[in-house]
Amino acid sequence: MAFDLWWLSYLALGAFIGFFSGLLGVGGGGMMVPVLATLFVAQGFPVEKVVHLALGTSMATIVMTSIASLRAHHGHGAVRWDIVKSITPGVVLGTFAATFLASRVPSEPLAIFFACFMAYVSIQMLANIKPKPSRDLPGPVGMSAVGGGIGVVSALVAIGGGSLSVPFMTWCNVKVHHAIGTSAAIGLPIALAGTVGYLVNGWGAQDMPELSFGFIYLPALVLVGLGSVFVVPVGAGLAHKLPVATLKRVFAGALMLLCAKMLHTIFY
Repeated sequence: MAFDLWWLSYLALGAFIGFFSGLLGVGGGGMMVPVLATLFVAQGFPVEKVVHLALGTSMATIVMTSIASLRAHHGHGAVRWDIVKSITPGVVLGTFAATFLASRVPSEPLAIFFACFMAYVSIQMLANIKPKPSRDLPGPVGMSAVGGGIGVVSALVAIGGGSLSVPFMTWCNVKVHHAIGTSAAIGLPIALAGTVGYLVNGWGAQDMPELSFGFIYLPALVLVGLGSVFVVPVGAGLAHKLPVATLKRVFAGALMLLCAKMLHTIFY
């Protein structure tokens, strides 16, 4: 297939996401989904499939970024592998199962759920809300249940789970840097289970764009990944030179605007 000028927008999106990921340590799913959904509609993809395609493509992209993040945090000794081991079964099951739910929900309510959850994340970021440690980690059954919940939400909004797992672990008296590192490790099974789920559930769907595999659009996956890989170090390098607290507010505001734009695109 010949080069499509729309593909340049995926490179630009990857660079944008990579910059903020390196600068603020945030995942790219919250930014990726509304932008991809808007781009897909602009390219004439079926409106009833664009949110599913955006979710699946974002989840597949997170596989690449989560591997790099996991390696970096493991190198600093910040991953609690005992927590990863106990929470992963629930995370994988919840994420994979939720893709079956997402594939059967129309784009409109799926977009509303995504926007509402990202509004919560944005408010949390704006207010710098951090739960106070008040208890210990639950047992194996409790960890599996928590993992399942994190997996379900992560699959429905295409995130690596950090906005849920970090506050949970902090609340359970896990040191912050361990919570962040462990969350990065948990992000990989979430991304893998979500990618497989969206691939399986979208396989054989009607009226899908060329070069889509299930609910994953290959050009966007490859080019967003490439764009982000080269720019993440730039953002990381500027992390200690720019007013990160102010940039977090800008990021949160941009996230809410992008979600509003996505809803407008889907409904109007």
